[in-house]
Amino acid sequence: MAVDTLYTGGRIRTFDPARPWAEALGVTGDKISYVGSAADAPAARRTVQLEGRLLTPGVADTHNHLLLGFDDLAVSLDQVQSLDVVRSRIAEFAETHPELDWICAENALYSVVEGRRPNADDLVGVTDRPVFITTYDQHSVWLNRPALAKLGILNGGDIAWGNPELDPTTGEPTGWVTDFYTSAMTIAGLAELQRDIPMYSPDRRYRKITNSLEMAASVGITTVVEPQVPLAELDLFARAEREGKLTSRTIAAIYHAVGADGDFRSRITEAIRETPQHERFSLGPVKLYADDVIEPHTAAMLEDYANRPGHRGQPSLPPTEFTKLFVELDRLGYQVHTHATGDWGIQLTLDSIAAAQRANGVRDARHGIVHVECLAPEDLPRFAELGVVAAMQPRHASPDLVAGTWMENVGEARWDRAWRFKSMIESGARVTFSSDWQVGEMDPLVGLYSAMTRARLDGSDAWTGGERLDLDRALRAYTTGGAEAFHREDTVGVLREGMLADLVVWSGDLYAMEPAELLAQRADLTVVGGSAIHDVRGELGGVAAAAQVQDPAGAGQSCAEPDDSHHCHTH
Repeated sequence: MAVDTLYTGGRIRTFDPARPWAEALGVTGDKISYVGSAADAPAARRTVQLEGRLLTPGVADTHNHLLLGFDDLAVSLDQVQSLDVVRSRIAEFAETHPELDWICAENALYSVVEGRRPNADDLVGVTDRPVFITTYDQHSVWLNRPALAKLGILNGGDIAWGNPELDPTTGEPTGWVTDFYTSAMTIAGLAELQRDIPMYSPDRRYRKITNSLEMAASVGITTVVEPQVPLAELDLFARAEREGKLTSRTIAAIYHAVGADGDFRSRITEAIRETPQHERFSLGPVKLYADDVIEPHTAAMLEDYANRPGHRGQPSLPPTEFTKLFVELDRLGYQVHTHATGDWGIQLTLDSIAAAQRANGVRDARHGIVHVECLAPEDLPRFAELGVVAAMQPRHASPDLVAGTWMENVGEARWDRAWRFKSMIESGARVTFSSDWQVGEMDPLVGLYSAMTRARLDGSDAWTGGERLDLDRALRAYTTGGAEAFHREDTVGVLREGMLADLVVWSGDLYAMEPAELLAQRADLTVVGGSAIHDVRGELGGVAAAAQVQDPAGAGQSCAEPDDSHHCHTH
């Protein structure tokens, strides 16, 4: 019997232990109906000639902030190293947008001012309108004096979406706000942001989702996990479904603020029960924070920060309270994915998972620890022992992102704890790779390169080389590993007869290339359930997804094209 589509003439990496490689793959309807030799392949109504290209399972980007995609009315400060450039971009944008009450900007680096964090004085004279700037990791905000006044912070007022930093000498607000992202996603925090900051209006947040999904399709992503959706914004995904914008399969993890009570957990359960779910959209996981991030010294560390003696950061809750909360979430049957970057935050999460297993019994929960940036050696084997998924981001290990602030804060003596990809995989733990868009470029080819080199995109300054991976293990973490992380290994992540036809055709044979060559490649064809959601060459009669996101400051920067030397990154 003829299949609908036959792929042949190239290399097919299946990740099926029974047949790791194949010469041909057939699709009928939404499922794979043939995997095997070209000689034995069935007749087909349509044939895609791979012409030596590589076909793999579709990428599962298991930590992708769709809600944080680039805003078309915000200044991009992506990878800007100079305060002068920050000032000029904001000034130019303000001049060309006189209609905007607020000037918003995204993706500022912590190190843009040498030796200290930026402050409101650094923005004096740029514009007389309030300026709101998020850092590249979304965990801090930088305000100018008009913004401090507008928000009432100059007069000692509080905000629900962060903690304004005070000058230790004068007691005056500096213009820097910490703990932003964990606070911004609370009910009160989001409501306040939507009231005051135009960038958080529902329409602009919706545009971020749809722009991000278009980009996901363009880079080979067939499953995407939005890792922390506020309950108040679930309707944005329902709107995307109604308007036909949910192209990749989308899993939404609901954000659980650390201070939320049992009533909030009841609301989560109700939302999961009442929100329409289908093959392109599902709920279920819950996102928790064990600590913050290393760059502003707010991650929880087992020893002092190298450049701040006496300071170790702190967990998001006192350890006993955090463990109690985790045990309760596990008792309720949730799969919990916990943000933990510092070695104390990671250890606390592992301790809490162990406590949950003692209290509630062992089940195949596949709780995840997200980021795992600085891992104490004694905690490495515990991931496999406890069945914990390590949800990691290869691009985060690049000196492009961590040279300077991260490396200096942790100190060279602990660099061997950084992003231990190879050690984690060899320990037997489940590992899934992701972009953490927009902290890192969404393009998995950038992630593969970073996992293989641990260098900058230009190949320089490689570090911690003992944790480099080969292409095959890195690609497996992006495909099969992603499916396994969310209990989907029976339907996606492997190219096997009967599985859903979620696959990607790359522009060349990645296995025949040096790591640097991957950056010049692209996804030619992205297929979900047998249908093309991105089709550069029109091989399935489709069109290329809209992959370009233009820098609103006017630089014309592309955030999707793999051969662009200015890959967008943002944590």
